Parts: sequence; C-alpha cells; structure tokens
Amino acid sequence: MNPIKKKTPIVISIALFSSPSHAISSCNGSCQIHDHPDEGAHNYPNTMSSFDGGCRPSGTLHCHGGSHPKFRCSPPVTSSTKATLTNNDFSKGGGSGASKCDGKFHRNSELIVAMSTGWYAGGSRCGHRIKIRSRKTGRSVMAKVVDECDSVNGCNGDHDGEPPCRNDIVDGSNAVWHALGLDIEAGEEDVVWSMA
Repeated sequence: MNPIKKKTPIVISIALFSSPSHAISSCNGSCQIHDHPDEGAHNYPNTMSSFDGGCRPSGTLHCHGGSHPKFRCSPPVTSSTKATLTNNDFSKGGGSGASKCDGKFHRNSELIVAMSTGWYAGGSRCGHRIKIRSRKTGRSVMAKVVDECDSVNGCNGDHDGEPPCRNDIVDGSNAVWHALGLDIEAGEEDVVWSMA
C-alpha cells in the first residue's frame, strides 16, 4: 500500500502600488523611498497612522522662531480630497524657483499647481490635471500639476527661506485663484480636489 502524500498549498501575495504615495502610506515599519534619483534610496519610518489613515510628521525643522513639522506623506486621495489652497508665483524671479516637473518657469496666467510632497508622489502626478473646487464659492477649475510644494525641506535659500509646506497644500497660480472666484489676499482657502 502506497502512502498518500498530502500536498501543501502555496500562497503567493503580490502588492501593487499605483504611485509612490500609495507605497508610502501602506508600508509597515520602515519604508525605502527613491526620492532623489541621484542619491539612491533612503529609509524612512512609516509616517502613516495605522488606526485612522492619517499622516504623521516625520520630523521637525526649526526656523523663523518656530517649529515646523516635516511630512513625507499627505492625507489619502479620495474623490473629493480636502486641501488648503495657497498661492504660488511660478514666474522667473517669483521666489520659488523653476518647476520641479519640467525645470521651467511658468506664467501665472496658466492654470497650474504645486502639490504637497505626499500628493506630488515623487513626480508621478507631473503633467496630470486635477479638478479643484472651492468650498467657499462652489466654483471648479482644472489645473495641471507642474511642481512640488516641499513638505520635507525648507528654511533655506533653496526654499526662499520659507518653512516646509503643510501636507495638505494645493499651491495654485493666480489663474487658479481667479477661476475659483477667490481673493488671493486671503492667503489660504479651503478646497477639495480629485484627479481629472
């Protein structure tokens, strides 16, 4: 009599991430991120909260007499992601430098934005359009992502002395503000955005 051999099932798990931001928000423990092509990979502690999906600071910068949190992540992207709209001067001499996506300066009459580091997702949103809706006026506009609003670095010459961006920033051109019917002098406005 031949003994019957029992077969052990093999389980294979595959995780696919559509963008670096999904990988960052999904890793446990330490994450390896290729955020600077010339410098290779860096290991960062997981900055996402496992219980609420929220983004946690990954450190602090001290400048301008205060402490400023650094973020490598942004809140999860949904069909209507809450954000804070700020204003950016994308023109040469505007203080923010050339756009990270294409290395060029842009006219402030263009419908363009920079996004916080987590949403910028290592440049994966460069050239893509997002839909932004003002929570104040109800107006919407489509804008192209051309730059990162750096949520990790700041307080130096490369960042015009400014502290890092918060992790929920959509930094729009004058044209974006005007299309939404908002007053640039307000400085910040509540918006929601989604991929177009």
